[in-house]
Amino acid sequence: MFYYEIICSSCRQKFRLVEGSLKYKLFKEKTNMIFRCEACESKIRMDAIKNFFR
Repeated sequence: MFYYEIICSSCRQKFRLVEGSLKYKLFKEKTNMIFRCEACESKIRMDAIKNFFR
């Protein structure tokens, strides 16, 4: 199985984009986009939801 190891733009840790995932396809098409790991995306999403209900 193929994968890319890239650096998260939020926490600066390496994570893998596995072949067949949506992020993998986006990375192959546009390598200059900002990518985040699952933990950071989840944290950002939860913060946005919390701030929406304030």
